[in-house]
Amino acid sequence: MAIVVKNTNYSGEVLEQLLTLAATGNEIVEKGLIMVIPGVEKKISLPRLRSGKMLQKRKENPGVEDSKGNFNYDEKSLDPKDFMAFTVFNPRAFEQIWRKWQPKGNLVFAELPPEAQNALLAELAKQVQFELGDHYINGEYGDDDDHLFNGILTQMTKDTELIIVDSEEETMLGKLKAVRSAIPKAIRNNPNLRIIMSVDDFDKYDDELTEREAKNASETDVNARRYKGITIETLAAWPDDLIVATLCSPDSDGNLFAAVNLQDDENVIQIDKISNASELYFFKMLMKADTNIAFGEEMVVLDSRDTPVFKPAAKTISADPNTVTIPAEGGSKDVTITASGEYTVGAAPSGFDVEETETGVTISAEANDTGSEKSGTLTITLNSDSGKTAKVTITQAKQGE
Repeated sequence: MAIVVKNTNYSGEVLEQLLTLAATGNEIVEKGLIMVIPGVEKKISLPRLRSGKMLQKRKENPGVEDSKGNFNYDEKSLDPKDFMAFTVFNPRAFEQIWRKWQPKGNLVFAELPPEAQNALLAELAKQVQFELGDHYINGEYGDDDDHLFNGILTQMTKDTELIIVDSEEETMLGKLKAVRSAIPKAIRNNPNLRIIMSVDDFDKYDDELTEREAKNASETDVNARRYKGITIETLAAWPDDLIVATLCSPDSDGNLFAAVNLQDDENVIQIDKISNASELYFFKMLMKADTNIAFGEEMVVLDSRDTPVFKPAAKTISADPNTVTIPAEGGSKDVTITASGEYTVGAAPSGFDVEETETGVTISAEANDTGSEKSGTLTITLNSDSGKTAKVTITQAKQGE
């Protein structure tokens, strides 16, 4: 990556390192828990594809009417917001530190020495790294300098498909047991599955393990950062009493994403004088960033804070009407499904057809010439809780009645 720095004799090597730190210099990135997508100037979509149940009994000559299952496509987006770092300083304040690099002559600081730039850039990198790490997790987009872009936890509050654990456990062992039991079986053995918690929460977990009588580390050692085979990741910026289990990866097979854009190379980091007549120099960095999650249903959350942000919502599903009568000569009826989350429509009863719609399902049947009344039950199941169902009773009289 070419870097252009104006009005200095700086070689550019540390600038390349600093750019890397500014884009990835925070724990959630350094530990490989989030995929960072570079070069996003305005907006990028996270395409999501889900499918319904596909399998059915074998038919010798299947037709369109025998189709079962849908491909459901939607998108989430990453919309990076502009922000910057800008600081002004007077190099003369550091003359004693940089004395050996002072040029000869009257213009003591006509040019800022490369080693001096390195010292300031190193401190700038540490501060930018610290601030970005917090914003990636807790950031909220707003109108002031403390609200630059939305972090992962802010984006999570917008997702209605989160698996929120309702537990009154006080111990870390009890909380982790509750979290693990809520992890969907489809991802429970995924190698990318991680449990994320704060440093203080892991210390509590470590102390609980140490206090047990056998098979745990002594007081001089730290217990393994794992629970039931699932790796535990600690983040300094992560809030206490909040545990999240989800898929984490620096590639697209994880559930956490960030988009950054370093804009035009010559303007990303600028080191220059405020004006030709001034002794003051400035450092200026222009950046963009945003974060998001892909699938809320792959994220298990236990919020034990005094004022929890993630609260278990009532899981409900209902059908209106729940009794449908199809005319003997055939026809269709619409049923409205009201649910707290996504749901799965079960198999249509024999002799009836069921088609999903934007508001629920349409139940239809051909003329009933079987000589007897037809009936059956359609079951719609809430995805987040298989125990929550809505049942629709369907009947059709025989022709001639």
